Amino acid sequence: MPRTQVHRALSEPSRLRILEVLRDAEGPLDVRELGRRVGLHANTVRLHLAVLAEAGLVSASREQRAGPGRPPVLYQATTDALEAGALASYRLLAEILASYLASAPDPSAGAEQAGRAWGAHLIGRPPPFTSISNQDTVDQVVHLHDRLGFRPELKRAKNGKELVLKRCPFQEVATTYQSVICPLHLGLIRGALAELGSGVEADSLQPFARNGACVAHLSGT
Repeated sequence: MPRTQVHRALSEPSRLRILEVLRDAEGPLDVRELGRRVGLHANTVRLHLAVLAEAGLVSASREQRAGPGRPPVLYQATTDALEAGALASYRLLAEILASYLASAPDPSAGAEQAGRAWGAHLIGRPPPFTSISNQDTVDQVVHLHDRLGFRPELKRAKNGKELVLKRCPFQEVATTYQSVICPLHLGLIRGALAELGSGVEADSLQPFARNGACVAHLSGT
């Protein structure tokens, strides 16, 4: 299920409402019943259903009956629709929080501070009286980004290493609120490195620097 198709399908409030009705229904529904429940004409509902079906969020089947006449087409939400609905809700929450931070006097500083706190929380502090090498530090930060869905790749660079992030899970929100999301991400990296307590530092984060990939420069490696 391509993410772009899902986002397009859920960008229209009426389609989101149709999907919610199908998810909550006890069984499959036809176009007329769907239109009655969402307050739209049946032809309009058909157009929305076609977009939802193309995104893999609804499936269609003919009603099984023995009576005369052509049986109506019944629609139901697919299993992917549950995940897509949750993603849409989290995206909305992220946009609300990002817009709130963006209205602060210094949004970048506030976002980085929040990122530092979460980076320290997510990475896990080393056991007491133990030391961690710089290479182990970098490996843990790479692993953290892998867990978060960034598809990281570590490369050698002048005066350090580059953490190339080939996928941004926050790209849709970052496009609108880059002054918040990217500093927050940089703070997350810095907070994780500080928690591990080695000499590695994140000097910078270049958003969408290479073919859509973000690049973080790590020094002291």
